[in-house]
Amino acid sequence: MKRLLVLAAAVTGLWANAQGYPGSKPIAIVVPFAAGGPTDRVARDLAVALRKTLPGGHFVIENVNGAGGTIGATKVAKANPDGHTLLLWHIGMASTVSLYRKLQFKPLDDFEYLGIVNDVPMTLIGKPQLPATNYRDFENYIRANGGKLNIAHAGLGSASHLCGLMWQSAVNAKEAMTTIPFGGTAPAMTALVAGQVDVMCDQTTNTTAQIESGRVKAFAVTTAGRLASPPLLKDYPSLQEVGLKGFSLTIWHGLYAPKGTPAPVLRQLNEALKRALKNPELIRKQEALGALVVTDQRMEPAGHKAFVAAEIAKFKPLIEAAGKFAD
Repeated sequence: MKRLLVLAAAVTGLWANAQGYPGSKPIAIVVPFAAGGPTDRVARDLAVALRKTLPGGHFVIENVNGAGGTIGATKVAKANPDGHTLLLWHIGMASTVSLYRKLQFKPLDDFEYLGIVNDVPMTLIGKPQLPATNYRDFENYIRANGGKLNIAHAGLGSASHLCGLMWQSAVNAKEAMTTIPFGGTAPAMTALVAGQVDVMCDQTTNTTAQIESGRVKAFAVTTAGRLASPPLLKDYPSLQEVGLKGFSLTIWHGLYAPKGTPAPVLRQLNEALKRALKNPELIRKQEALGALVVTDQRMEPAGHKAFVAAEIAKFKPLIEAAGKFAD
């Protein structure tokens, strides 16, 4: 009986707090990667827009890096479900369930789904010293030298890791490149610019400025067709266009709260998110980086969760075929 009373008091407390949400306590958006990477950039742009759409909401970014995003995701899954700890994560929410044999959370059970934020294409890039000047030369160079080259990624389960797996499988080179994991996309990009690694597949939100400055070479985009924007990327072919039939990979970012967050808080957050996604400045910033802000049913919690469930089913056979797992 005493336990039931304690539980009832806790639930009553959550609902009472929900009435005054967000209050004076900051709302932390946990980014499960290092600062300076593409997910971090999306989170910071989104936080600016959310501050304008959730009255009294003070959003801060908390970078919790490690284990391909799973450390940060675990922290949010186990956080107090009061609406003051959120998670912004990309396709890792769908891929890690197949990449990791042991997870401390269940993607479809341990989170409240708030909505998808954007869709982000990826670009296949290389260090400036590579001799290739177009995709065909680049692929031939990889086929001839694959065993001597390396490909960087931001950690097991990261978008760059998944893209690299899929691309190498599609190319089917005789010798695979050596995979070099980093603690996030930012340090991986730094190594690529410095010529310490040879190749990377990364989101346009992280590569556009580097391509424009000439600090890396770009060879192709991962969408089904060529990109319409930004202008810088219009001239690069899609991987389907150069012969990798069926290759299409777009990264998405979603916003999540811990399971058990009160319904009134979830409604406030979802409404604030939908208004933020209509912010012209946020849309402009994302489009300049080649990303598209979501406008479809995935903005709604049910649509978001159904989409992630479908993505889990899509990635599972691809990851299992690659045979790359972690404990």
